[in-house]
Order: sequence, then C-alpha cells, then structure tokens
Amino acid sequence: MRLDVVTIFPEYLEPLNVSLVGKARARGQLDVHVHDLRDWTYDRHNTVDDTPYGGGPGMVMKTEPWGEALDAALADGYESGAHGPVMVVPTPSGRPFTQELAVELSERPWLIFTPARYEGIDRRVMDEYATRMPVYEVSIGDYVLAGGEAAVLVVTEAVARLLPGVLGNAESHRDDSFAPGEMANLLEGPVYTKPPRWRGREIPEVLLSGHHGKIARWRRDEAFRRTARGLPPHRAEPPRPDRALRGLRLRQEGPRDPEHPGLETVRRRPILAQAGGRGRIGGCCVLAYAPATGGSSSAG
Repeated sequence: MRLDVVTIFPEYLEPLNVSLVGKARARGQLDVHVHDLRDWTYDRHNTVDDTPYGGGPGMVMKTEPWGEALDAALADGYESGAHGPVMVVPTPSGRPFTQELAVELSERPWLIFTPARYEGIDRRVMDEYATRMPVYEVSIGDYVLAGGEAAVLVVTEAVARLLPGVLGNAESHRDDSFAPGEMANLLEGPVYTKPPRWRGREIPEVLLSGHHGKIARWRRDEAFRRTARGLPPHRAEPPRPDRALRGLRLRQEGPRDPEHPGLETVRRRPILAQAGGRGRIGGCCVLAYAPATGGSSSAG
C-alpha cells in the first residue's frame, strides 16, 4: 500500500517511522511519502491560508498550494506504478471512523491524506479531486483538534495493522473490538497473561482448563458483558452483537443504570424466548443493555 500525506508540519508524521507502521515501511509493505504543502507556495512567507469569503473568524487553506501538491503526489504515484488512489480528508464533519471503515480503506492500494489546519481547506479542492478519485471525509471523534495530522496517525495505524503480514499473527485482529464478523459491534473482553496469581488476584479458571470450546464461549460472554457495561449514554440504540440473536426476545431484569439513563441492565441471565419457548444461545450467559421501556424488547 502507498500512503501520501500532504501537510504543513511534516515532522508531525515522524511516528510513522516507529512500531508496527515503521516495521511495515522497512519491510516494504507500506510505502509512505510525506509532502510539505509549503513547497508549493511562492511568496516569501510561504502562505497557505487566506481570509474566508463571507467574513467570520479564522483562516481557510488556499486552493492553489493544495491543487499543485496533490497533482504532484498523483503524478509521482502513477509514475512509480501506484494505482487506485483514494483521498482521505480528516474533518470533524466527516463520516465516523470505525473498524469497518478501517477494513474498507485497508483494501485500497493507495491513500492520499490531506490534513488541514485553521478552519479547513477551501471546499473546491475536495470537489475538484472527487472528479478524479473517491474522496473520504473522515472524523475520528466529536471534538476539534488544531490540525488533522493526529487523525492521519490514528487512521494509518488502524489501517496498516490490517495489511497482510504486518501483524506477527495474522489472526490477531480477528478478535479485536468491532472487528467484522463475530466481533462486529462488540468490545473485546479482558485478557490475561502469566503469572496465574498476582497480588492475590487469579485469572479465570476456565483459561487454565485447556478446553478450547469453553474458552471460546467464555471470551464471547465477556465480550457481551463488556459491551453492555461500556455502552456510551449517547448511543441511540444498544449494539446488536450477534446475528444469532435475531428473532429472539429478551425479557429484561434489573434496575436502571444511573450511568446510562434510559437503559436497563440485565444483571442476571436473560430469559431468551423464541416461538414461546425458552433457551440459551450456545450456552452463553449474556449481560446486555436494552431500552428501558418495560416488558420485553426485541434484540438483533
């Protein structure tokens, strides 16, 4: 994969030389090119911004330097044999960056990042390059930073670790929180390592059993529990952690959780009913949140 980053602070991208991303670069799995936007300015102050049309506070990044810088990055990439560029614009108003989007971007051969400063980039730049390649406007959270470089680091690390051969164990990311498949919409459960006893605290006995089926079920149960406890209060609806829950109904038990108004938490095993019967899913004991509406509610 090729990565191009156009920025007015190239030194901000130095972390791309360390850890997994740095090793991926050294092995040739990731081809990173950082460009200084000011190289495409021609006044003595290397100006990259100007006042906004319509008035208002702040400054807006100019079209000319961005246009020339992106043209140069594209030309260099095509000349080196790269293909299929995608432009990634970090912005608080963009599409939320999720594990699902990280997977989508990891399947692209070439990403071009355009981290902005000030009030952002003149809109015409995104509109222009959207005629040449897909443009992803991406937000890493509901907050504002001084610039988009930190977001580039976040997205790059999330994407790079999904590339074949970057992680030592190719299966490692399959159990990550929110990973597509069984972990979609779930948080990963707790993990443990040696020693088995530390300061009077022991690891769960099932992890010492050697029974892979029981261990897998335990990990699945813990993922449900952590997801339920970690559900942020602003979520419009609880996660839908398992397709197996579709068509099932949970009878909710337990008091309301003061940390999550409007939700009830199940402190005991929920009663799962389908077609008037009772049952369990794979023997799992599930801790879950559900809308605090009283009575039964659908899950899945």
